[in-house]
Amino acid sequence: MNKIEHIGIAVQDLKTANSLYAKLFGMPHYKTEAVPSEGVNTSFFQVGPNKIELLEATDAESPVAKFLAKKGEGMHHIAFSVTDIEAEMVRLKKEGFVLLSEKPKLGADNKLVVFLHPKSTHGVLIELCQEIEGR
Repeated sequence: MNKIEHIGIAVQDLKTANSLYAKLFGMPHYKTEAVPSEGVNTSFFQVGPNKIELLEATDAESPVAKFLAKKGEGMHHIAFSVTDIEAEMVRLKKEGFVLLSEKPKLGADNKLVVFLHPKSTHGVLIELCQEIEGR
């Protein structure tokens, strides 16, 4: 793993959360994006070398909607940048981690993504992200 790519925060209302975090960081979000495969709308803030991703559910059956119903708003996941997501998936499976999908999915911010089940990571949802070349 190369670095922390971003920290994801689940929110009930993206517009309200964007306003609050813009005040907190002293700058507006730089990007919003719908991710239909995950049933969310996202918003990104650049904070120094780090990114914060806000996630609003667009589908009542999405993982983020279920998270919000169970735990409320708050930190949802931590994402790590990887160079070769498929090789990392193989390596982590061999190490005993449980992946939430067998293949990477198209995620926000021009990334291929896969998540590790929190039961195999001491309760933390981990996302692996690989930049999509040529897009």
